[in-house]
Amino acid sequence: MSRCRWMIAMIVLAGAPLQAQQFGSYAAIQNGEIMISEPVNREDPAVIYIYRRGAGGWEEAGTLMAPEHEGGDYFGRFIALDDRSLVIGGTLLDESTGAVWVYRKNGDQWQLDERLRPDDVVTGEAFGRFGILHGDLLFVSALGHNEGRGAVWVYQRDASGAWSVEAKLEPEGASPQEFFGWSLAFDGERLLTGAIQASQELQQRGAAYVFRRNAPGNWTQEKRFVLDEPSQGDAFGSSVAWVGGRALIGAPGRDGGIGAVYTYEQRAGEWVESVTLSTPERVSGARFGSALTIHESELWVGAPGADAVGRVYRMAVDAETGAFGDVDEIAGLEGDVGDGFGSTITVSGNLAVVGAINDDYGLGSAVILERDGGAWNPITKALGPDPKGLDPIIAGEVKCAGGQADQFTCRQVDLLSFLPVQAIGGGRGAQTNDVWGWTDPQSGNEYAIVGRTDGTAFVDVTDPMNPVYVGNLPKTAGSRGNAWRDIKVHANHAFIVADGAGQHGMQVFDLTRLRGVQNPPVSFDEDALYDGIASAHNIVINEESAYAYAVGSNSGGETCGGGLHMIDIHEPTRPTFRGCFADTTTGMAGTGYSHDAMCIIYHGPDGEHEGKEICFGANENALSIVDITDKQNPSRLASANYPNVAYAHQGWITEDHKYFFMNDEGDESNSVRSGQPMAGTRTLIWDVADLDDPIMIKEHFGEAFTIDHNLYVKGNLMYQSNYVSGLRILDISDPENPREVGFLDTVPWSEEVGFDGSWSNYPFFASGTLVVTSGSEGVFFLKYRPVEIVP
Repeated sequence: MSRCRWMIAMIVLAGAPLQAQQFGSYAAIQNGEIMISEPVNREDPAVIYIYRRGAGGWEEAGTLMAPEHEGGDYFGRFIALDDRSLVIGGTLLDESTGAVWVYRKNGDQWQLDERLRPDDVVTGEAFGRFGILHGDLLFVSALGHNEGRGAVWVYQRDASGAWSVEAKLEPEGASPQEFFGWSLAFDGERLLTGAIQASQELQQRGAAYVFRRNAPGNWTQEKRFVLDEPSQGDAFGSSVAWVGGRALIGAPGRDGGIGAVYTYEQRAGEWVESVTLSTPERVSGARFGSALTIHESELWVGAPGADAVGRVYRMAVDAETGAFGDVDEIAGLEGDVGDGFGSTITVSGNLAVVGAINDDYGLGSAVILERDGGAWNPITKALGPDPKGLDPIIAGEVKCAGGQADQFTCRQVDLLSFLPVQAIGGGRGAQTNDVWGWTDPQSGNEYAIVGRTDGTAFVDVTDPMNPVYVGNLPKTAGSRGNAWRDIKVHANHAFIVADGAGQHGMQVFDLTRLRGVQNPPVSFDEDALYDGIASAHNIVINEESAYAYAVGSNSGGETCGGGLHMIDIHEPTRPTFRGCFADTTTGMAGTGYSHDAMCIIYHGPDGEHEGKEICFGANENALSIVDITDKQNPSRLASANYPNVAYAHQGWITEDHKYFFMNDEGDESNSVRSGQPMAGTRTLIWDVADLDDPIMIKEHFGEAFTIDHNLYVKGNLMYQSNYVSGLRILDISDPENPREVGFLDTVPWSEEVGFDGSWSNYPFFASGTLVVTSGSEGVFFLKYRPVEIVP
């Protein structure tokens, strides 16, 4: 077997907003022109970018948008192109009814001919999800049709170029949510199409169907393919292709995500399984078979998880025997873990476009290959400008006046300054997440430690109106950038974990290195890396005991069932594993998974536990309380659930250790789906005066109705980061009756009960500077100004 890795060029989308858009989802190539779509934009019209070869290589030569481009439309869900028509699907148009637009070329411009939508497609059915052209036939699917069973419409083009429906194809005996029409391939007589959700339990086992065209308008279902021993997540039918009369069907989730391509051929009139293809290395997570393309006498297979960044495998197919030849492996240029190179593949003539739709945290990229004679050669890299976020606000406090501070709605909270993600080291598509703080005991300087999807930023906020971005600690080499990063501090060291990040471990960084940095910002490396865990959702630190507790551990190492992974940090740069605890009466899977926790030396009203180390865990479906004083023999004290539990997320104890305030990250959205939305954001108030018998005594409903995330307590104030309603400050002088006294909304333009906006906050600086992160926006530095009572 021969292999070669090709250097290839990348084109990335210019001028996109900071959100997942999946540039590179679909492409079309015709007469030296390349079209690349970025359809996944819920707020703004999607754009298709047109590239032509110029003096400097491939250059953007124009764009296409749907004629009705007043909001999200998912224009470019598929692109199909031949020498007469350009056909584009857009599934979000008209409240997800969807549509297909047909264009024809007039000189160098594309002119709209007509819009297609069958009469029997209704709201929510997403017509236009997938489509292909073959001669004068056009095949278009609507996955949501008929309760998600799905359907494929066959259109016939006449001599004038107009299209009319020839047939509507629906699978026999399909179940709701089968998603028939997920993938399409036509060999001139038979349509092969996937249904990735098909199975009795609808757990993405998948199926594929063959429909034969007996005559124009006369179609019959010939075969339904399923795996002999299907398993959950196979996604059989994700991709399909025909080669030499054989049906090829991709199952990228097969064998734990290794992936496979199954081939079937007809013998004596019966379809039988033939060769099964997979990656030579058979590495878990490769997702081989995510994309299939036949070009001339070659099969191209996408494996967007292979080698962590994605690969395309290219192999010759013998025209007479159908045998598959040697494999060439194609790698992307400057790839990072999780890019998804190989998610989509388009090949035509001497050009190919390979999508890496997860690149830069979902903004996506595309890669162009060019063939010269018998060889495929690299071409010039072309990069557009970084997406533009909000402008920084510095060098002057913005008072909250008339309910506004700059463009942000507020009450009793002034805006000291603001730095966008790009101003604190964030790369293309990066967002902020967690935040913590450190006060230098030598100088008294205050530093915000801001988590991003791609690393950790250190910002000197000693002068909060003129914050200084000091430097960046990149994510662990070889780890995956992802939404979750968590930071805590002990003994002048920061301890940093990341979730869904693969082999990230726990980074340890000596914060005294921030002193006297010359010519900031600088790039740092960690002082130690603890590899006893791989990924973890959170890191909890009890500074009094000098112990750290990784929770929600996964992806390798000692996961402790997702419960408390105990780490001795008396010597910060030599962290040492000391044991596990998991309350198996809690957690969605019954493993004791803890999403977040708070661990303290207890000095509360329950004298039985005075001076002991106690952890309060938000364990998905319950509050868990455990005595971990003896790390070798932790003792469960209690667990308690509560009404309308959705996802127990995080909490914080009052300074007198009498009350524990906790949030549930799923209850608000669940109430919306049920048709009975809550009165406001719900905060759970627990009486923990008796640690063996915690009692939920109150559900507090806030003034705004959004999803709550992280909350912290300092003195008689509680600081809540509540996603799209921003930072909310509550007076808890009467703990059983909180009262909102101030707020600043970091995303006042968003009213959805969703996950944009404020992720976390840090209210513990002696100066009173509040640090608030807001996903796509960046980091805010705020000051709470309580109402002055005049005697």
